[in-house]
Amino acid sequence: MKKGMIVSAVAAMALCAAMLCSCGGGKKASGADSSKPMTLEIYDVAANYQGMQSGWFAKIVKDKFNIELNIIAPQVAGDSIYQLRASSGNLGDIVLLDATQFNDCLEAGLIKDISSEIKNCPNIMKFDHQITTFNKGLPGNSAGKYYGIPTEMTDTSPTTVTQERIYSLPQLKWNLYNQIGAPELKNLDDLLKAFVEIRKIHPTNEKGDPAYPLSLWPDWDGGDGMIGIANVVQLTTWYGEKIKGSAILKQDGKTFYPLTEKSGTYYKMLKFLNDAYRLKVVDPDSGTQDWNSVCAKISNGQVDFIWYTWEIGFWNTTDRYTDGSAFCFIPVKDQKYYADSDSYFGSGRVFGVGSKVDDAKYKRIMEFLDWYASPESLVIQHAGLEGFNYDIGADGKYIIKNDNALMDNLPVPAEFGGGGYSDGNNAINQWIGSSICTNPKTGELYNTQYWKSYKERNMTQMRRDWEKKYDATDATNYMSKNNALVVSPSVSVSLPSDSADISVIRNSVNHSVCDASWRMIFAADDKAFDKMWDEMVTELKGFGFDDLYKFDVEKHTIEVNAKLAAMK
Repeated sequence: MKKGMIVSAVAAMALCAAMLCSCGGGKKASGADSSKPMTLEIYDVAANYQGMQSGWFAKIVKDKFNIELNIIAPQVAGDSIYQLRASSGNLGDIVLLDATQFNDCLEAGLIKDISSEIKNCPNIMKFDHQITTFNKGLPGNSAGKYYGIPTEMTDTSPTTVTQERIYSLPQLKWNLYNQIGAPELKNLDDLLKAFVEIRKIHPTNEKGDPAYPLSLWPDWDGGDGMIGIANVVQLTTWYGEKIKGSAILKQDGKTFYPLTEKSGTYYKMLKFLNDAYRLKVVDPDSGTQDWNSVCAKISNGQVDFIWYTWEIGFWNTTDRYTDGSAFCFIPVKDQKYYADSDSYFGSGRVFGVGSKVDDAKYKRIMEFLDWYASPESLVIQHAGLEGFNYDIGADGKYIIKNDNALMDNLPVPAEFGGGGYSDGNNAINQWIGSSICTNPKTGELYNTQYWKSYKERNMTQMRRDWEKKYDATDATNYMSKNNALVVSPSVSVSLPSDSADISVIRNSVNHSVCDASWRMIFAADDKAFDKMWDEMVTELKGFGFDDLYKFDVEKHTIEVNAKLAAMK
């Protein structure tokens, strides 16, 4: 899924914070000479913004390091920019890549050996175990050198689930759900009935703009190596399964079946969206709008159902918890939710340094990355600015303020750099450490939602009513108590990349699945839906789907075996 500047922003306010359990502040790692201004190019698969970092985060980096950040975003520029820059031998000064692509770039000579400096980076090396494990697994790295720094590492364990809301789960606005009688949702049919009733009582927002339970978007399709449309891929996890390319991993965590099976979850959730469309509860713009449009609609009160946890950052505020209009988890009884454990070994992406950087730039990059992993930086990235996004109480703990800064793009005071808050948010959009690490200054997680002050302020009547109804403290607690959670442990493995032949097949298969899926969402009836599905499967077979499926099963069995070993 393409989680760009938006997601980063969300992570930064709603779920957020990140990193390090016990590291120091912004201590310089290398003694680099920062007297001369420097621009660092960051090739960044996570970014949804391309260009120079601006606003308040740019000011921090400029003031601290005398550097500017130029973001190169393939999600914006298109995949061709990867081939163009890779063929030139210079992908970027800093690179942020998916792990498999990182391996390819390493073998192609595009990644620098950072062994000489990383040991001088105390903040980064708080994750020594995870970083060493990752680098030892790199192809051909028998000498134990350091090349990459995994993203979103945690200070917990490979099997812990800290998040109170897992990554994907059904979330409705509490007030609307209660206005339709708070019905028990036994299955997807009941959820669809709830959508219909909600649309009846909430056809528009307060401004008169049309509102729908579901608003979809196509521009994240194919991201993160997925096959199929992102809006469906994430919903399959509600039945304990996880799509791995052309294969779907079952609830048992060890058995695969092809994405093309009609009895599978991809078909099931695609059909769910088609049923919703035919019930007129899907935003008619869904096939053509981009995520930015959906984001604006969520903030405008035009979307009444979401499934990504981080999406609450565009709606839930203290006022909405108080008036009961915030999004919250509403369980569907036949669902068993897949959840990745805390990303102890990382989230699957990797920071590295480009092989062409000279010594002076190399030292300043490592200095910047070490700061990027520090508590000082992690508070900035994930809680925001002291005095604007939070204050410090008499007990030294943090108190959130302006929790609508991201959602409403609040103006930032000139002393912090001016501009709008979300406009100036960190466009790198990926952290070295996770928001669920502990801030050594406060003893609390960096994630604002876990602060004592936040919990006390948001213990509203809505929260009390939810806890009483579901006999649970939060969504994850409910799932655990009701045997509705399928946990996948964090592991560090190196997976093979596609051969040239497999890459061609994968691209053709993904294009076909995405194209057919969107047409199926808008199918007029079951007959038309199934006809399109069958035609798609036939086309995929012609592309070589069976060969791709065999490759993906073999590839992800490596990961499965590592996860099974981690649970022993």
